[in-house]
Amino acid sequence: MNETILELNGINKTFPGVKALDNVSMVAKAGEVLAICGENGAGKSTLMKIINGNYVADSGEIKIKGKKVNITSPLVARQNGIAMIFQECNYIPELSVAEAMYLGHLPVNKFHQVDWKAIHTNTEALLKAEGLYNNSRLIDGINTKLKYLSIADIQMLEIIKAISQNSQILIMDEPTSSISTKEADELLKKVLDLKNRGKCIIYISHKMDEIFKIADSIAVFRDGKSIMTKATTDWSVEEVIKTMVGRELSNNYPKENVEIGRTLLEVENLHSTGIFSNINFTVHAGEIIGFAGLVGAGRTEVVRAVSGLDHFDDGKIKVDGKEIVVKSVNDSTKHGIAMLSEDRRRYGLVPIRCVRENISLPNLKRYFFKGRWHEKKEISEATKQVDSLRIKTPSLESQVANLSGGNQQKVVLAKWLLKDPKILILDEPTRGIDVGAKYEIYRLMTRIAKEGKGIVMVSSEMPELLGMCDRIYVMATGKMTTVLNRDEFSQEKIMEFATETRR
Repeated sequence: MNETILELNGINKTFPGVKALDNVSMVAKAGEVLAICGENGAGKSTLMKIINGNYVADSGEIKIKGKKVNITSPLVARQNGIAMIFQECNYIPELSVAEAMYLGHLPVNKFHQVDWKAIHTNTEALLKAEGLYNNSRLIDGINTKLKYLSIADIQMLEIIKAISQNSQILIMDEPTSSISTKEADELLKKVLDLKNRGKCIIYISHKMDEIFKIADSIAVFRDGKSIMTKATTDWSVEEVIKTMVGRELSNNYPKENVEIGRTLLEVENLHSTGIFSNINFTVHAGEIIGFAGLVGAGRTEVVRAVSGLDHFDDGKIKVDGKEIVVKSVNDSTKHGIAMLSEDRRRYGLVPIRCVRENISLPNLKRYFFKGRWHEKKEISEATKQVDSLRIKTPSLESQVANLSGGNQQKVVLAKWLLKDPKILILDEPTRGIDVGAKYEIYRLMTRIAKEGKGIVMVSSEMPELLGMCDRIYVMATGKMTTVLNRDEFSQEKIMEFATETRR
């Protein structure tokens, strides 16, 4: 226990136009949770992918239990006792739990046929041993298809799969970014259980409360370098943040008092059978309103309906006092409503395209004149957005998939701001991005409000709702339970109304 199990020395990695890792060295021990902190683009995920064999370092060495290893692929990583649980789970929805558990290493019997009996017996034993067998979502036991499980369930299965393969080093990249508080608590318990069983856990997260709850040591990265590693007890939250961003953030929520103007958006008695009902809210010029509630409350479903992504059965939507018909995204954008989805990679970006193309995509009509494409205008406007939003990119032609999460979010914001919307809907705008990038998003929200636009923010992070909103609407099980003005805000009051219909 506490022996050095993983050692990295002088790791360097360069991508076109970007020095991702600069002479990084790090040590991780058995029976330890080592938290890795840093802004998006600091090099954390790149280093983890090198350890896991997704990337190969340009130079430097990796040692496992003192022996130098050459990790050239994830398969080689598994053979060396390394497993990685990614932030965005990659899985095949139609596979059963048992099939997924042995995907890539199916056992065979003496007749060289897949040994399904062993697969089912071993999977059932593993789930029982790890406390997952009685999960209510396993409607068909180990034959349940993955599509019926939650993201948290699938993450837990990945952990159990790693244990079954005798992995000694488990890398977890933002494992709680897309799951509920209750599910996150269960996952953190499993992390501590694995630590007590002598596993080495490398844990990447932007959530300081999680880090200080489970980590033994914290390593801070900045600009591709490992800046400092210390025992968790020797850090404070403020010191971690300052070391991450290289400066002090004196006010995490740069909210300013903005004059509230005319009513921009009115939603009256919006109803979608079985999803939400009797939804009423307004948004004024210069105002930031928030939607609070537990997972499943219906917040995202409401804003998707308002923006034309989902159908609704009844109700009215008015912009500037006039009722509008919203049956598609084209309808909503035509009337000045734009929405940033909570899943930016799935709904907000085309990852294989460059920054310029992503910003231009919803605005293509602006660049056609008399049948000709005006490339100079496109480049000029995209450049202005990049400069205005401080998007860190080597160039306009850089593939957007290579940017950090915070800068990808800014690209999504840029493409909609170019349409000059009256009302901007932000669904989980800071999910999966670091403290510094969050501050930049909050700063942009304040600027947009000062320009006289209205903002709707859906967030599962209570502090940012309290810090940035003028009013907060609270939802529970598809219904509005209250609306709170800024002088009425409190976490306790919001939670009271968020659970009101569940008592």
